[in-house]
Amino acid sequence: MVKDIIVGAHYGLKDWLAQRVTAAVMALYTLILVIALLGREPLTQESWRALLSGGFMRFATFLFILSLTYHAWVGVRDIWMDYIKPNGVRLVLHVVTLLALIGYAGWAVQILWRI
Repeated sequence: MVKDIIVGAHYGLKDWLAQRVTAAVMALYTLILVIALLGREPLTQESWRALLSGGFMRFATFLFILSLTYHAWVGVRDIWMDYIKPNGVRLVLHVVTLLALIGYAGWAVQILWRI
């Protein structure tokens, strides 16, 4: 009798490329943020609010949040798939990780849109 071994969905190239693209988006955002902060006075709540209230920075920050969330999901999912062998435990960890990341992203977007 042949026993099927569950090894994942073989995401491969798609997720490898997604991690590289999301890393590039996060690096570009970091560069834009550093440049925007270099010319500012001491950082206060008002200066952060002014920086993030503009349409471009708000959109760029939203894109950063989405990129960070997907980047983290691919990385942590791969860790669970590589190192957690019992399928039930792996499924629970996947669900907990996914719910946590969605919650974190929602919370960050809520904070961003409150500014």
